[in-house]
Amino acid sequence: MARVRALREQNMNDVKRDTSVSKDLPGQVVLVLQGGGALGSYQAGVYQALHEAGIEPDWIIGTSIGAINAWLIAGNAPDQRLLRLKQFWKRMEQNPVWNLRTPFAGFNEKLAYWSTLTHGIPGFFRPNPLAHAGDSYPLGADHAGFYSTAPLERTLLELVDFGRINRCAPRLTVGAAHVRSSQMRYFDSRDGELTVKHVMASGALPPAFPAVRIDGELYWDGGILSNTPTEAVFDDNPRKNSLILAVHLWNPAGAEPTTMAEVLNRHKDVQYSSRIASQITRQQQTHRLRHVISQLAARLPESERSNPAVRELIDYGCPTRMHVVRLLAPQLDRESHTKDIDFSPSGIMRRWDAGYSHTKSVLERRPWVGEFDPLASVVLHEHMDEMPMAAE
Repeated sequence: MARVRALREQNMNDVKRDTSVSKDLPGQVVLVLQGGGALGSYQAGVYQALHEAGIEPDWIIGTSIGAINAWLIAGNAPDQRLLRLKQFWKRMEQNPVWNLRTPFAGFNEKLAYWSTLTHGIPGFFRPNPLAHAGDSYPLGADHAGFYSTAPLERTLLELVDFGRINRCAPRLTVGAAHVRSSQMRYFDSRDGELTVKHVMASGALPPAFPAVRIDGELYWDGGILSNTPTEAVFDDNPRKNSLILAVHLWNPAGAEPTTMAEVLNRHKDVQYSSRIASQITRQQQTHRLRHVISQLAARLPESERSNPAVRELIDYGCPTRMHVVRLLAPQLDRESHTKDIDFSPSGIMRRWDAGYSHTKSVLERRPWVGEFDPLASVVLHEHMDEMPMAAE
């Protein structure tokens, strides 16, 4: 295992980046992709802007739709990644059966919603009729869901080179929830071989989709435990200087709801939005102490630093710095709690375009360049679109 891990690390180090574009990057580029169904087209726009700037991620971490986008990026050569993302999201498009002119706002969107619930999406999921035979009907642990995701498995097998995934260039991590223990499990290409089952497990959101079995154990969508798995970066060993692009799909801030529609929408945002603010606060405290230990250790005489007992204490120190850029998908005008299954061509396009423009803006500003507190080991940079995007 140690030899395999060393080879994977070497493959990661062999990845070349356009130094003329990336000379100001503060370390490895980590792309953290949240779960959120149709909202995930925003993440594809984020990648497009990075790709056009000559920046390819060294490590991608995802849950749910974020894991799928990560799979498409990591599983293709750099010159094919954007094409594969476009092909995938084209397959996800759900054109309305009818496009009626009506005085009722959102009527066609509701038609599209019910069409998706009734028929599924070719290339993604299809209804499981037996799931409606009664809530006590014995479907079996591997099929207990309202839909089958067999079409998604075929889509991913067509669009991804699994040999490239397991060359760990870039490194890929997908999060899934262990059904029996309620524990988060991160499957990492640095540590072992990944298959299509791992990304399927990361996107197996109950009760819509059935759990996926890996090595005899069942896993659900990692988003039900950690929808933005930045802790995987903070807890990594060895830690590295990093630029972490945390791509968020659910809005952590919102107005007080006054209608049931607003309650349903706000509830979903609260349920799936990131806890990154509290995570960052804790990590800043922890990593600041690591910096303090490193600076104190540097003041010790060599005779003390070479003492095994002192050496063990010094190892708790760490001089690395992580810049976290938070990108937040916009709220579309009149969006509702069904936004995560809004696979309409216009919805996909608008969110994709927003991800692209937000990331271009961040790359132009380069907030990670400048003077920072020497003890500031985790620095948060916000980029959020405060105004809702008008629907077309």
